[in-house]
Order: sequence, then C-alpha cells, then structure tokens
Amino acid sequence: MNSPHETRRQFLQQMAAASAAALMSNEPRLLTANTAGEKLIHPAAKADSCILLWMGGGMAAPDTFDPKKYVPFKPGVPVKDVESTFPAIDTVVDHIKITQGLENVAQVMDRATLIRSHVLPDLGNILHSRHQYHWHTGYVPPQTVACPHIGAWLARVLGPKNPVIPPFINIGQRLEGVGEQEELKAFTTAGFLGSEFGPMNLPFPEEAAQSVRPPKGMEPGRFENRNRLFRKLLEKSPKPEYLSDYQQQSMVRSMENAYRLLEAKERAAFDISLEPKESYEKYDTGRFGRGCLLARRLVEAGARFIEVTTEYVPFFNWDTHANGHTTLAKMKQEIDRPIAQLIRDLESKGLLDRTLVILASEFSRDMIMEGKPGSNAGDQATEKVDVLKELKHYGQHRHFTGSSCVVMWGGGVKRGFLYGETAPARPFMAVKNPISVTNLHATILTAMGVSPRTVFDVEQRPFYATEDGKGIPVMDLFR
Repeated sequence: MNSPHETRRQFLQQMAAASAAALMSNEPRLLTANTAGEKLIHPAAKADSCILLWMGGGMAAPDTFDPKKYVPFKPGVPVKDVESTFPAIDTVVDHIKITQGLENVAQVMDRATLIRSHVLPDLGNILHSRHQYHWHTGYVPPQTVACPHIGAWLARVLGPKNPVIPPFINIGQRLEGVGEQEELKAFTTAGFLGSEFGPMNLPFPEEAAQSVRPPKGMEPGRFENRNRLFRKLLEKSPKPEYLSDYQQQSMVRSMENAYRLLEAKERAAFDISLEPKESYEKYDTGRFGRGCLLARRLVEAGARFIEVTTEYVPFFNWDTHANGHTTLAKMKQEIDRPIAQLIRDLESKGLLDRTLVILASEFSRDMIMEGKPGSNAGDQATEKVDVLKELKHYGQHRHFTGSSCVVMWGGGVKRGFLYGETAPARPFMAVKNPISVTNLHATILTAMGVSPRTVFDVEQRPFYATEDGKGIPVMDLFR
C-alpha cells in the first residue's frame, strides 16, 4: 500500500496533468440534450443564492450533529467505550438533539433540515485533498480534465445574479503559504469552464474591501488605462502553446469583470467595517465569523454562490489527529454564534427562503475506526492509545467515512426536519436513507434550478454536472 506521502504526490501529478489539458481545450459547449437525445429540462429554482459553510478537515458527527453515548474524560477509561466527548443538548425541535457548544445553532434548527446519513467513499488511503476534491466537484480524482467546483457550475449555467458581483466567491481559505496548497487549488477552480467562472478568493474577510479598490496610490483612471494596455498586449502577443483561445478570452473577460466591480457602488458590500457595531460584534468570533458576515452582505448585494470556510490547514481546526475534544470546543466557539446569526439575519431581511445555506465537511471522525468496516486505510492518528491517559487522547482522531452530517437552511428545504439515521452503536454507519455526494450535489443543483443532467461537450466528450449525469435529487428534503 502506498504511503499517504506517495499518494499525495501522485494526486498532485495527476491534477497538474488535468489542469494542463483544461488550458489547452477549446470552448466547452453547453448541450441542450444528453447523449441519449433526451432534452435537458431545468427544474424551477427554489433558491437564487447558495452559501456553503465548509468545515474543512473532517467535522466529527458524534461531537456535533449526531450525538451518541457521552462518556466524560477520566484517566483509565477504555477508548473503545467513548462515543461522544460532548453531551447532547436540546434544540428548539423536540425530536432533534445536537451537542454541547452549539447552543446558538440549536435555536435555529427549527429552520433547518439535518441530514445524518451522508456517506462518503473510502478512496483507499484517506487524504483530505482527495475527499475535498470529490465533495466540491462531484468527481473522484484523478480525472483526465480539471473538474469545475460546484460553485463554478452554478456561475456558468445560471450566470451572475447581479452582473457586477462575481458569481462565485470563496471566503476564508488561503491558497498560498499553507500546507497542501496545490491540492486545494486543484478543486478551487472553474476547471475547463474558464477563468471567468472561477472563484474570487478572499482569504481574510476583513481585507475584502481592499480587493475591490485600485492599488494604493494609483488613480482609477490610470488603473483603467493599465487594464486597456494589458488587453492590447494580449491581443498582439502570440498565444502561449499551453493556453487555448477560449481560455485566454475567458481570462480577459474575468479581468474585465473585476475592473467593472472597482467602479460599482456594490463594492461597499465587501467592506465589513461598514456594518453597524452591534451587528459586527455578533459575528466577530474569528475569521470564519467575519466570513459569515461578509457572505450575508454579498448575498444582499446579489452574489450567486459563496463558500465560507473555517480553513483547511493540515492538523489544525477540524483536522483533529490529537487534542480532539479541546480543539472541537474551540471550533464550536468560532462557528456557533455566527452561523445562527447568519440564519436569523437572512430571515429578517426576507432572504432565507431564496438562499440555500449548507453546512458540510469532507467526512466525519471516530475514536477508534479509520475509514469504515473493511477499509484498508492506514491509521493516521498521531498518538495511538487504548486507554485514556491524558486529555489530549480524548477526541475523535480517526477519519470516518461511513456517515457524516449535513445541515441545510432555506432554499425550499423542510424546517425542523431530520433525515437519515446512523447505527446506535459503533460503527456509526448510515442505516437509513443514505445520501451520496452525487445525490447531494443533485439536490443542491435542483434547489438552484439546475438539472443534475446538465452536460457540456468537452473535447468531444460529454461531461455532466453530476457524475455521468446520474445524480438523483432527494426531493423528500424539500417542502
């Protein structure tokens, strides 16, 4: 079996080859029928905007939205006896309990659908990069083309909701200067769809306003003149051998869109310092909280798809290979208040019904099991003990793919609704109404008014919005 390091290197090599193929491809053509000749019909949209709250690193379901038997920390307790490291708490919905530390989220669960049966593939050696690529694109890597992020699909098929606001915005994730940055770039992209449908990356929400202003000391007129000269230079320069006409034109259109935003009144939405102090403080629990505030302001301004992440950095945040309980207590403090405030604010502004908010992660975690029963995945816990000795041993330190939780608000989903079920004893496999990544994507696309069978012709090959066009939306989740 290859080591995680070898597998990661192979993954990067395969993604680099796919990216090169995407850059050389001609314009992908949106087809009006599938390969069987069936006419493409888009469903009526239940939402106009989508916010993905991404818990990068593997959010442990038993310690968040699927509480099991709580065993408090005590030296000498066998690890196999610990199921949840936080006690269950009540929510405003009688039949739904979540875990301690999410008291604010508990107060908005009456607007939510909670899925406890999201299932992920094992994918052999469990790498965050591979699973995050799969979740965000709907395709298991490697692929022969660079697959678009689901946000890029929505940007391309639906177009911008407001022509000035970028249709796909990514908040909170650094793509430079962090571990596995190349792997993150592999799925944070529009792939073969072209640069204009890729994300506007805003790693630091408090600095977002600077991204929509000309460089300091440069007058807008001089900045626009520089843009004109650059476009002229591109037109006269020989086309690079690795860049197709379509990809080059898409890059130019992307830059033109950016310049248009610089002169638009809507750029004020990017400046969270303009938020009233009382409102700002409700969100200000850290970068993620401020990202939720920025997302709300951008939805108000007409953004189509926004991802807000707690940021994936190996061995930090939700990537709990050690000190799991202590780390999750900190993560809950960061996400609990701003998520609840985001839902309340969208509702009070009349935006929640037409905004689909999704909370998800690439997989769950468990105290003792890596992967799922029968998996050959290597145990990646940093310290392996059978009996609790120190607090650092108390937590969900293994990757678990047998079930995971997803929470949805708004966008036509049922309120106060619990879907799916996991086994009451370890292993906590999904035992009722399992939902795959393919079908979850189909559900999200359907809510947004995009057929899961949407297909492009890419180099004379059909490429679907869900894998092979086989995604089936879970209509039971909708009102």
